[in-house]
Amino acid sequence: MHKGSCLCGDVTFTVNAAPEGPSVCHCGQCRNQSGHLWASAYAPEHDIAITGRVTWYEASTTAKRGFCPRCGSFLFWKAHGEDTMSFALGALDEPTGVRLEKHIFVADKGDYYDIADGLPQKE
Repeated sequence: MHKGSCLCGDVTFTVNAAPEGPSVCHCGQCRNQSGHLWASAYAPEHDIAITGRVTWYEASTTAKRGFCPRCGSFLFWKAHGEDTMSFALGALDEPTGVRLEKHIFVADKGDYYDIADGLPQKE
């Protein structure tokens, strides 16, 4: 079980399943919303219990993004029609025991940094 929260503590969540696919997303939407990049993992939606009010932003026709309406913490990403939901690794209480597996959407990464950790990179 993993617990996490937003910056102000108004939104808390518990993940009652093993996190899957821990990755860093370099897409333009994640960079715009987070100010850099977004590290997340996913679990079945029914295994993620959220307490507090989350505001959902329909970022595209394929997914929505959940954040705390008070402090603005970007906590969740949910693809329409899927039964899993991604959650922010940075919002988890430590120790997490989670290790990154890959970088995704690297074709969209910013020009101001390099990816040099040796993890697989997906366009």
